[in-house]
Amino acid sequence: MSEHTEKATPSPVDADRSAEEQLRKFGYKQELQRGLSLRDLIVYGLVFMVPIAPFAIFGIVFNASHGMVPLTYLIGLVAMLFTALSYRAMSRAFPVAGSVYSYAGRGIGNSAGFIAGWAILLDYLLVPTLLYVTGAVALAAVVPAIPQSVWVVIFVVFNTVVNLAGIKITALANRAFLIGEMVILALFVVIAVIAVAQGKGGAHWSLTPFFNSGQFSLSLMFGALSIAVLSFLGFDAISTMSEEVAGESKLVGRATVLSLCMVATLFVIQTYLAALLVPGQTEFATEDAANNAFYDISGRAAGHWMLVVTAVTAALAAAVANSLVAQAATSRLLYSMARDGALPRFLSHISPRRKVPDRAVLLVAVLSLFLGLVFVGQIAFLSTLVNFGALVAFLLLHLSVAVYYLIKRRERTYGMHLVVPAVGFVIIAYVLYNADTPAKVGGLIWLAIGVILLLVRKAMGRDTTINLDEAEG
Repeated sequence: MSEHTEKATPSPVDADRSAEEQLRKFGYKQELQRGLSLRDLIVYGLVFMVPIAPFAIFGIVFNASHGMVPLTYLIGLVAMLFTALSYRAMSRAFPVAGSVYSYAGRGIGNSAGFIAGWAILLDYLLVPTLLYVTGAVALAAVVPAIPQSVWVVIFVVFNTVVNLAGIKITALANRAFLIGEMVILALFVVIAVIAVAQGKGGAHWSLTPFFNSGQFSLSLMFGALSIAVLSFLGFDAISTMSEEVAGESKLVGRATVLSLCMVATLFVIQTYLAALLVPGQTEFATEDAANNAFYDISGRAAGHWMLVVTAVTAALAAAVANSLVAQAATSRLLYSMARDGALPRFLSHISPRRKVPDRAVLLVAVLSLFLGLVFVGQIAFLSTLVNFGALVAFLLLHLSVAVYYLIKRRERTYGMHLVVPAVGFVIIAYVLYNADTPAKVGGLIWLAIGVILLLVRKAMGRDTTINLDEAEG
């Protein structure tokens, strides 16, 4: 009994050694610093997804769903949960830093891994830029004397300094940002509950935001979900921290599922209360009204001061907290692809002192700064491209689960490794089908460039070779 207990709960030191030995089986050595706990991973996922993400897009999702925003986020939870389970399955099999790039590469093949990595790079590279631009627009409205370009520079410099300081400093910053967001969210919830109880503006308790029979249709909800899915992107990035986890590799999959469920619960609560404060309404008349809907609702519930608080908090959450973890995730993906030779190898350099991929962090900073200054104020254009790459990568993730477990390992776990990825694949494909045309066009151009690069590398004899010894074992 005691032996069983000891095996089931290894000491942190033994767990780290086991993780490092497992990493060596894949042909890699331990270079990044292991120091992240389950709580750190959950916080990382929550900060990346942003607990107050609906603040910024509430009005847009409201119009697309005809007022059924909380229902949209419930459907989103179900949709993303299948993807989270696929991430959990692959992170347990391959506890390495490359996320879907590594999973598709080892689950399906090298070419699939390259395309998956290239696809999600579109998301990871543009997300920090989009967040910087969004934050700059919001703060410029509050402090018009400071140009938006200055805000972009400030955000990029701050996040780069924190990320270069080491993963433990980044983790501490994540906790501080998360606490701040949760305090503001709790304040809104209390104010909204009081406002509904007092019947402000005709508000009253109702289940209409969850289901309005006169407006509901499946195509309507999935059209709204193609927008709302932006709020969920980030749970997948937890897997990029696999080589920095202190303890068992299973913690990555556990944190992925837990953080997704937790943030979805917060999304549903805040959007339900906000929807109740605009009773009988199914759309906002103008684009400006939709963009500022949540802030206006907050002001209506408690006064102009609450409008300013929610607007500034949303801006800082996006441009600082969310961008911080986005830069960290992107740098780990670049590091992993460069380590395998899929990208220039100089990006695989690790700082001897801080144990972070410093060159990858700096490259992300430079690209974000350049793109942020070029596209400052152009939120709509950037938003159309962000989701496409992640959704395509998710499709390859689901395929990799089925191919790896059922074909390569010949297991008969049809429920978790066939049904789950199959359902997840269909849902993601349908969401992708309902995406905006500009997103499809821009995304397909990006994928075409990736395919050309892959073919060129093959022609030059420089195709990526991923160590598959463990996968075949």
